[in-house]
Amino acid sequence: MKDKKVIVGITGGIAAYKAAELVRLLVRAGADTSVAMTANATRFVTPLTFEALSGNRVVWDMFGHEGTSIDHISWGQDADLIIVAPATANFIAKMAHGIADDFLSTMVLAATARIMVCPSMNSKMFENLAVQNNLGQLKEMGVAVMEPSEGELACHTEGPGRLPEPEDIFEQAWALLLRQDLSGLNILVTAGPTVEPIDPVRYITNRSTGKMGYALARAAWRRGASVRLVSGPTALNPPYGVTFFSVKTAEEMRQAVLKNRTDCDVIIKAAAVSDYRPKESARHKIKKGADRVTLELVKNPDILAQLGSKKKASPCVLVGFAAETKDLLDNAKEKLKAKNLDMIIANDVSRDDAGFESDTNKIKVIYRDGRVEDAPLMTKDEVADLVLDRIKPLTG
Repeated sequence: MKDKKVIVGITGGIAAYKAAELVRLLVRAGADTSVAMTANATRFVTPLTFEALSGNRVVWDMFGHEGTSIDHISWGQDADLIIVAPATANFIAKMAHGIADDFLSTMVLAATARIMVCPSMNSKMFENLAVQNNLGQLKEMGVAVMEPSEGELACHTEGPGRLPEPEDIFEQAWALLLRQDLSGLNILVTAGPTVEPIDPVRYITNRSTGKMGYALARAAWRRGASVRLVSGPTALNPPYGVTFFSVKTAEEMRQAVLKNRTDCDVIIKAAAVSDYRPKESARHKIKKGADRVTLELVKNPDILAQLGSKKKASPCVLVGFAAETKDLLDNAKEKLKAKNLDMIIANDVSRDDAGFESDTNKIKVIYRDGRVEDAPLMTKDEVADLVLDRIKPLTG
């Protein structure tokens, strides 16, 4: 979000406190973030909180703040995005009918920036026909309306009307700020490790955290793709907006991938699938006894090779990952050819700053025609966008 200007508009709802985390996320992502509040919003959270978080002055009074007399015009025309969160029923009505009676409503009326509204209110209020008509009117005007979450509300009732979590609002904001250059594409991503049980207590796995695959799924959704993520066990929350499939073993991952591959334009196999599994998994915990125990392993199905063999029947762009500790290029090139890939992303996982358990990665992109692109050390989010940039021309 660097070089982007974002305004967070806060209205007088109990969920106003959640806006503090949203502002923090935007600032951490590099956005130049400013806050405009209604007078009622200041009854829930003080402007000083948002000034400290954003590093910018907060405006809540049309005539009582320092600055120019036309801030209510310039703010909304200089910004890239305005997020109204929470948006009360009252403020939604004012937006829908062009009422401008304070700084925030006047700024929104004069704005040329993209606007996103996040309704937050009692369920019966949200379901009221007047509110629904007003939200429909905003959508017709080109305003992005984020559906509220369901659950327990501050008034101790259950239903729709909860302000979405700040992390989810942040993801929607990302998508609105980015060019939707992957719109119309169906992308399947695999991530994380697989686990192969020895007995009900123990299993074989690897060091994959899933960070790279999750970053790819998140970046693809932000850029407009319809994304399915098949993931082994990780400590990560599924990225917002993606269709998520949780698996454990290599066989479960194989089944999930084959079931979902049919209409895919792109498949990115970033998961670290176990090559072997125990030939037999004990029904009960193996008790400690002998000094040595021999564990017989058998090969797991090669999901990537299966996908490569089916490319004629189900054409798609197929991308693999090669995590190596030596002979990186030779091993990656051999894998690309053997598994009929269009591209492979190779990284040396013996490095401390790349690969498993790291937030950064240093990759080489190897193309089907033999070209090799050496990328610098980047965050995994940056790597994800680079990989998607290289995949896009292959989608035709």
